Amino acid sequence: METKGTIAVGCDHGGYELKEAVVAHLKELGYTVIDHGTDSKASVHYPIYAHKVCQSLQQGEAALGVLLCSSGVGMSMAANKHHGIRAALCTDTFSARFTRRHNDANVLCMGGNVVGIGLGLDILDAFLTNSFEGGRHQTRVDMFMALEQSEGS
Repeated sequence: METKGTIAVGCDHGGYELKEAVVAHLKELGYTVIDHGTDSKASVHYPIYAHKVCQSLQQGEAALGVLLCSSGVGMSMAANKHHGIRAALCTDTFSARFTRRHNDANVLCMGGNVVGIGLGLDILDAFLTNSFEGGRHQTRVDMFMALEQSEGS
């Protein structure tokens, strides 16, 4: 099977079960997966895994990222501290579709305790099957990405 591209995935203990399902699903779809862990339900610090996934995108090793924790909130906050990252916390397929189309999101964040595996995989599919529309949305993305420069990030 020809690969569709590379996606970096990371989680803390709260997102571990969903990560395992996400990794298997991505591989079934033909993606190459960089699994940054964690590898169990043992308590870990989510910023470590957010950083690993964001670095994979920044270094060009992966085109997209997926970050998972209990709520998805911590991962999205940590990811968005990284230059060039547009992480979106999604709890439904509509948000996943439109954050790709309108915000050019490059990292999907989800909460394992919020969405569960079935909905989580549906959200992932919605994220992956949509792409940035550009146009007027590019102007808006440029505006919020310029904030990184103005804040010295």
